[in-house]
Amino acid sequence: MVEALQLEFMRNALVAGILVSVVCGVIGTLVVVNRIVFLAGGIAHAAYGGIGLAFFMGWPFLVGTAGFSLAAAGAMAAITLKAKHRADAMVGVIWAVGMAVGVVLLDLTPGYHVDLMSYLFGSILAVPASDLWQMGGIGAVVILVVTWYYNDFLAMSYDDEFARLRNVPVTFLYCLLLGMIAVTVVMIIRVVGLILVIALLTIPPFIAEKFTRSLRTMMVASSILSCLFTLSGLWLSYLLNLTSGATIILVAAAGFILSHLWGRLRAMGFIHQIQGTGSSE
Repeated sequence: MVEALQLEFMRNALVAGILVSVVCGVIGTLVVVNRIVFLAGGIAHAAYGGIGLAFFMGWPFLVGTAGFSLAAAGAMAAITLKAKHRADAMVGVIWAVGMAVGVVLLDLTPGYHVDLMSYLFGSILAVPASDLWQMGGIGAVVILVVTWYYNDFLAMSYDDEFARLRNVPVTFLYCLLLGMIAVTVVMIIRVVGLILVIALLTIPPFIAEKFTRSLRTMMVASSILSCLFTLSGLWLSYLLNLTSGATIILVAAAGFILSHLWGRLRAMGFIHQIQGTGSSE
């Protein structure tokens, strides 16, 4: 891996992976504790419409995709707040329409020769240095916003009704969270792609939730796990000549399975300890 870091594209991939991992740890934690994984998946897949729009209009990738993703997040926020009983169906519609719009716009783009697979399954090795600055800026804004509203997010995440009674702006925070998910998705697309984005947003926080007792600690642990999975997957993909995005997710899935087994073993050991104490009495 040391010799690989002598290559500029590998150094860019390393930096991109770290930036994405930190943001995923923070936003993914809020996604998991607020139980809005399905919404995050809807935003991620609807973002494909933004990719098609960016190419069709000749806009920069991040501008077109972020704008479309934010619009999709806004629509989902309005639907889930006003018609919760039909939210799952409407999110599914936005999900499907977003991807369909992206495909049609790409078909209509003259001279389109970009590899679709790079956006569906990620292309971390192709991230240019210019994108790193944009990703760093997005990540910094997201972390600053979460830090500023941390106590409010904490109250909303664990008891939104109590938060409303305490005059916490739950509706505003909910819309803000979906907006941050949208821009985070735009960052992650370049690393693992649209198909796999939801796994990187949810697997590390889900593991961290089992071993932490506070939202802040969960965010830190999730960011560390995400970094570990991303860098390990990148290294394995380099050694074995595999698709980097899929390899990263498989490493994360292996971590998830190991954490689950570890939890079961700890639970069994605790039960045996109780049985041993009871028999001695």
